[in-house]
Amino acid sequence: MAGWFLQRLLQAGFVVLAMTVIVFIGISVIGDPVAVLISPDADQAERLRAITAFGLDRPLWAQYLSFLNGALHGDLGRSFVYNEPALKIILQRMPATLELAVCAMLLATFIGIPLGLYAGLKPNAPLARVIMTGSILGFSLPGFWVGLLLIMVFAVQLGWLPSGGRGETRVFLGIGWSFLTLDGLQHLVLPALNLALFKISLVMRLVRAETREVVPQDFIRTARAKGLPEGKVIFRHLLKNIMIPVVTIIGLEFGSVIAFSVVTETIFAWPGMGKLIIDSIHVLDRPMIVAYLMIIVLMFVIINLLVDCLYTALDPRVRIGR
Repeated sequence: MAGWFLQRLLQAGFVVLAMTVIVFIGISVIGDPVAVLISPDADQAERLRAITAFGLDRPLWAQYLSFLNGALHGDLGRSFVYNEPALKIILQRMPATLELAVCAMLLATFIGIPLGLYAGLKPNAPLARVIMTGSILGFSLPGFWVGLLLIMVFAVQLGWLPSGGRGETRVFLGIGWSFLTLDGLQHLVLPALNLALFKISLVMRLVRAETREVVPQDFIRTARAKGLPEGKVIFRHLLKNIMIPVVTIIGLEFGSVIAFSVVTETIFAWPGMGKLIIDSIHVLDRPMIVAYLMIIVLMFVIINLLVDCLYTALDPRVRIGR
């Protein structure tokens, strides 16, 4: 176990290093941030001073080595716009995005798994057909349109929930959280639901497909033939065998929810990392963009590592050495 874990850590390190090269070069060749940050009426001397101050006069490889050296010491660059460390600004916005992503994946898990399980166990039932039709809608409807529709119905027409913002927060472990207050929960409902709709459909269809595959197998028939209650058959035998692909998808989709919550955060004015990166792209704030992408890469690597570790806990037949 220790050897395998060290090997996976080494692989993760190489992945992160490769991504630093790709991200840094990809961002550095796009646009001219000085043209955005400096007034068009500025003279050449002022432009040169800005280029020197931002370090853009150095060769690309020198800029990368400087970035890599800073990253190893926890410094991912200084924002052109905010004139503060990019990592500090991102970490300030991260709790809002994590809170939104966790709530969305909890909805996807606690709604998608039971519905998919029911649809797999009773595929011909009218409710199962309704569930699968709803999953198709969840896949098909664009997120930005659903978000605007949710705002129009629940915020504008009915007035039940607020249309945007994070609401009141309460500090816990030095971080402000919305779910600890009633006002914050009300602000959290719509963006979390909008972000979770696609994931609910994905988990639902995956669980249904796995259930339909496992139910006819011999060990399920044997368990039922022994007279075990249906609940034990489902929770002790069926769920254990379908959870490996489900855990994989939930883990990977959690990373994608964090990375691609941009649209939801923009529509609902949620002050997270997604809205921050959109604002940074508009002004070509390169250090902020690079820092954001590196944080996302690191999150994906960590999530993949955790998912691999969960395999052996869920299924003893999975051997790490193989």
